[in-house]
Amino acid sequence: MRVIADLHIHGRYSRATSQKMSIEEMGNFAKIKGLNLVGTGDFTHPKWLKELQETLVEEAGTGLYKVAKNPEFPVYFMLTTEVSTIFTFGNDVKKIHHVILTPSMEVAVQINERLAKYGDLSVDGRPTLSMSAPQLVEEVMEVSKDNMIFPAHAWTPWFSIFGAFSGFNSVEECYQDMTKHIYALETGLSSDPPMNWRLSKLDQFTLVSNSDSHSFWPWRMGREANVFELKSPSYWEVVDAIKNKDKTSFKFTVETDPAYGKYHWTGHRNCNVSLSPKEAIKLGNICPVCRKKLTKGVEERVEELADRPAGFRPENAIGYLHLLPLSEIIATVLNVDSPSTQQVWSIYNKLVEKFGNEYSVLIDAPKEALESVVNGKIAEAIIRVREDRIKVVPGYDGVYGRPIIFWNDFKYEKCYGKVQQLNLTDFM
Repeated sequence: MRVIADLHIHGRYSRATSQKMSIEEMGNFAKIKGLNLVGTGDFTHPKWLKELQETLVEEAGTGLYKVAKNPEFPVYFMLTTEVSTIFTFGNDVKKIHHVILTPSMEVAVQINERLAKYGDLSVDGRPTLSMSAPQLVEEVMEVSKDNMIFPAHAWTPWFSIFGAFSGFNSVEECYQDMTKHIYALETGLSSDPPMNWRLSKLDQFTLVSNSDSHSFWPWRMGREANVFELKSPSYWEVVDAIKNKDKTSFKFTVETDPAYGKYHWTGHRNCNVSLSPKEAIKLGNICPVCRKKLTKGVEERVEELADRPAGFRPENAIGYLHLLPLSEIIATVLNVDSPSTQQVWSIYNKLVEKFGNEYSVLIDAPKEALESVVNGKIAEAIIRVREDRIKVVPGYDGVYGRPIIFWNDFKYEKCYGKVQQLNLTDFM
């Protein structure tokens, strides 16, 4: 059975999250997207955990959950959460986010009892804990050996294991003697597997991809995901596939082009300055407009730590597929500013109705079949994205990248996001 899983999202008690987020809404839009396994997010929050206990029922013996009112609904849920640890290492303050997976409500309650000693779990769906990364792992794994923990969005400048502002230079430095319990790391939107493959010290870890979604809309949920082939869905099959980096059961990850991520290049949002690593280094990472320190992008940070050339691929690497959310593709072709417009939704709904879900449209539908539903331009755009034949103006300092699907057509260079980015040549 093919299982497409997004294991890192947030409920309504996390900051900057849609207040309409509920298990029912998450399930409905997961089905539209083509996800059949979704993380609950935020089980550490008391109110959200109570909602989970009231709305979900365990599928016997699987460690996965279904919607209690409609157990036949084709979406499973896994109990997950993200936590932030803030601690001092040497003379520096480290701020690291981690994702935790667990197989039962009972174990989730026990994890919460332990973590409550280090911070108020009711303040935010993603709680801030005054404890070190090794302490977190020790506490979680002492509750149950079945739990899994891995660093979230590993490369973003803030709150990540390799973050330029408060991170580490290796997994071992962060987790110390608890590294033995770390089997994976999450790439995040601004990096992809080829970027991570450039670090030989990451070969032992499985790369996973998740959306970190704060809303249920299909241009957020499932924009990154993990594709498994499982005999029968269960918590343990998923975790074992990740732990063992088993290519027979863990088939590939779905990734956006890393340039689409909000922190791919180095830059300054307020100054409209966006720089490649080479350009940023020439300027000493100082903004040429305001003379303040630039927000170092993921590509530059990878360059700092890499010990392999671009293009290197480890022998045991799990595959990946670059995609963009279908709504983003349609919005780009139509040259509209938002994927949430009625014009986009109308086309999106026709495609999903015809092919069953968004992933079927993006991955499986032949071009001729697509053209029977939408015009040739949109069908061609979907195929170009599928075949990784697009360009993306890189994101920087919190600004999403801009897809350029028909990049040899000048008018499309101005589409979908009209902020003019400056680069080094503008200051020469």
